Amino acid sequence: MAFATDLAVRRNLDPAWVRQQIGQAQRMPNIIRLMQPAPTGTPKNWAAYRARFIEPIRLRAGQRFWEDNRETLARAELEYGVPASLIVGVIGVETLYGQHTGNHRVIDALSTLAFDFPASHPRASARTEFFKSELEQFLSLSERTGTDPLSPRGSYAGAMGWPQFMPSSWVKYAIDFDGDGKVDLFDSQADVIGSVANYFKAFGWQTGMPTHYPVSFDTTKLQLDTLLAPDILPSFSVESFTAKGAVLDGPALQHPGKLALVLLENAGAAPTYVAGTENFYVVTRYNWSSYYALAVIELGEAVRSLMPAR
Repeated sequence: MAFATDLAVRRNLDPAWVRQQIGQAQRMPNIIRLMQPAPTGTPKNWAAYRARFIEPIRLRAGQRFWEDNRETLARAELEYGVPASLIVGVIGVETLYGQHTGNHRVIDALSTLAFDFPASHPRASARTEFFKSELEQFLSLSERTGTDPLSPRGSYAGAMGWPQFMPSSWVKYAIDFDGDGKVDLFDSQADVIGSVANYFKAFGWQTGMPTHYPVSFDTTKLQLDTLLAPDILPSFSVESFTAKGAVLDGPALQHPGKLALVLLENAGAAPTYVAGTENFYVVTRYNWSSYYALAVIELGEAVRSLMPAR
């Protein structure tokens, strides 16, 4: 309640209304359990992760989505420079094209994580502050748009709609792309498409730049630890990248920007590597995971390959 009162004062909201909304939120123990970090030593497996998303049901749904929204996707690509395939990939990975948008009341999820985030988490303090901020954004957005805060449902983290935007992303990046005077990421596929494109553009998407290139290694001069040190942040010119033992060919050798060596583990098998560009890094701003980013990219490309030429 102290948080509610402080929020109301800072946001110029009715304190009684804010207290009433937060007062009706329910603590969800299952959400607290879901936020517990994975056990240490749990192996990552790119091949298994990829197989969850590049599969027949999602590919067919993606094809239908692209066919139904061909003109809107083309308009978003023209206006924002973001490929239709990337937009299609994101929506497919996030919610299977609107089929799985989450069934938790958003106010329950955000309140639970704002006030009862698991203390055992290594970043508990920072995450608690993040979810308090998202709860504030959600209530402010609800009041501004005249939406009942108890109605929207989303993920266990409070992400909403087809693109699974957190409240702060909804406020900053969601747009009215169908021109009906309101932003709707639950029922307007045009708004969903335009908002995803706007998100990537806001994070620095560069039109025409690939997201990644194939890479192999010259073991006689390979400095793998040095190449992996910056993680997925593009830090090497083509010259410095290849000088440390990375082998590129074709268009990659003419890449004008920085590159990162992206490592994707395959449990006990040999890892997968790609040379990630600044645009690969932009995709990871949607979800800070190289596994997620490559799944989104490859799903979108796989759906595009199914589309008949026009």
